[in-house]
Order: sequence, then C-alpha cells, then structure tokens
Amino acid sequence: MTSLSIYEVHDHFPAFLSRVEAGEEIILERSGKPIAKIVPLKKGKRTLGKEKGKIWMSDDFNDPLPEDLLSEFYQ
Repeated sequence: MTSLSIYEVHDHFPAFLSRVEAGEEIILERSGKPIAKIVPLKKGKRTLGKEKGKIWMSDDFNDPLPEDLLSEFYQ
C-alpha cells in the first residue's frame, strides 16, 4: 500500500487513477497524517438473492404513518 500526499495526487491525478484502476490501494495524507484510503471498486457480477433470509421487513412497512407522528414532520 502506498501513501501519497494530497498535493502529489492533485499534481498527477490521471496517473493516480491509473494506479488505483490497476488494483493499488493508496493512503492519502495531509501534513503526514492519513486522512483517506482509496481502493479500487470490486468488479464482479452481483448475485440476486444472495442475502435471502437475512433481511426481515414488517408487513406494515408501507402503511401510512400515524397522524400524531406525521404531524411532527410538519411543525
């Protein structure tokens, strides 16, 4: 993993993006202190239904909110 200052990235942005696209992870620093980690996006095919059974949603999820709660939004 490489560390670069934000000024180095600013001055050579296209080269920086090429390195990230190639798979390199880069830590951005300001005044020698890490402030962000830039990583390439994972490119892969998403699988539909992969989380099936792990998520629960109430049967009344789409029902209108009660009037007393709705009135709180419009004060």
